[in-house]
Amino acid sequence: MAVEARVGLSLEERRSTVRRAVFGAAVGNMIEWFDYASYGYLAAVIAAVFFAPGDETAALLATFAVFAVSFVVRPIGGLVWGHYGDRIGRQRVLALTIIIMSAATFAIGLIPSYASIGLAAPLLLLLCRLVQGFSASGEYAGASSFIAEYAPDERRGLLVSMVPASTAAGLVLGASIAALLEHGLSEAALHSWGWRVPFLLGGPLGIAGLYIRLKLEDTPLFRALEREQHVARAPVLTGIRENWRQILVAFGVICLNAVGFYMILSYMPTYLSRELGFDPVTAILTTIVSVAAYVLLLPLVGVLADRFGRRPVLFAACALFLLLTLPLFQLLSLGGVAFAVLAQTLLGAILAGNDGVLATFLSEMFPTAVRYSSFALSFNLGNAVFGGTAPFVATYLISLTGTDFAPGFYLMAAAVVAFLALLFTAETAGRPLRQE
Repeated sequence: MAVEARVGLSLEERRSTVRRAVFGAAVGNMIEWFDYASYGYLAAVIAAVFFAPGDETAALLATFAVFAVSFVVRPIGGLVWGHYGDRIGRQRVLALTIIIMSAATFAIGLIPSYASIGLAAPLLLLLCRLVQGFSASGEYAGASSFIAEYAPDERRGLLVSMVPASTAAGLVLGASIAALLEHGLSEAALHSWGWRVPFLLGGPLGIAGLYIRLKLEDTPLFRALEREQHVARAPVLTGIRENWRQILVAFGVICLNAVGFYMILSYMPTYLSRELGFDPVTAILTTIVSVAAYVLLLPLVGVLADRFGRRPVLFAACALFLLLTLPLFQLLSLGGVAFAVLAQTLLGAILAGNDGVLATFLSEMFPTAVRYSSFALSFNLGNAVFGGTAPFVATYLISLTGTDFAPGFYLMAAAVVAFLALLFTAETAGRPLRQE
């Protein structure tokens, strides 16, 4: 039975409430991830602006190191946001995260270059990225839990898939603006002020997202906890004590999402331009195709997960990554736009097979009283260890081995870890969310 059916609403009222919940969570999530992803698409420009000139590879590694360090605070942020999300409600925390992310993004657009203020420039950049990482740590788990607690049991996979879909929509928006800047501006203009445009957009977009989220009402399940005075006093500790096995398993399952998402959808333009010699604009445009395929397939994956179960879809994605990653990286290495588009479209499609069900799967692993905190803890630990380091590790492995295929082997290793973790999970499709 759908959650809303237990709170005395008509069918149309329940459907309208669900639509508003999905829209509010998804739009805010899109804005937040547009802010966060802009850094990855402009990494090469940021390396030139914020780090000492001379060694391009060292500057790029430093840029990705800052990208990775921002993930260090994500487990800490996950603990903080998860605690408050289970204590004061999902809606309030989601409103806070979007305004903090947007403020940090806007601030990046105002930082002077290395040529102007020297070492202070990368230090300020690092500070803003740390704030962004802290904010992002509460977003994905919060938006997923929010929608899952509104969604009918039989359609939860489809509706929660709107969270990764909106994440990817934010990436498409960021990549599109980056491509327009790369194509429409001279190199001098791009390096002096053009790169600042997507970051400065974070301010007004954040205000719009905050307005939307303030109009939402918290979930029926959380409001029921409040009425019955069953809100956990220390949800993080309660979650670890009572669900530590699920948190460890979730950490392993998340490995594939963490590596795949940041390698395929964020690092790829840099990989194509730096390692394979693609024009920067072409590299971004071909990646947009990959992200578009990912976005379009996510709802279909959600439907499949509702029909056939969460585990079969997740196992299939792991198997496809193991079988096809190396051939697809070999296809990329052939050069040419057609090969790049085909390879990236297939990589994006396989990633959608994992990500389209992952948020639902994680929401269903934990009971309501600790859902936000346990989801956030496992998800952010996985992303801190595997996701934030993915661009750095990929760049380093190429430099170490001298082979362009090195990132593919890293992606395959992540698929193995996720496959093994899934062996310790149970099927949750079509069942009510855990309450106890």
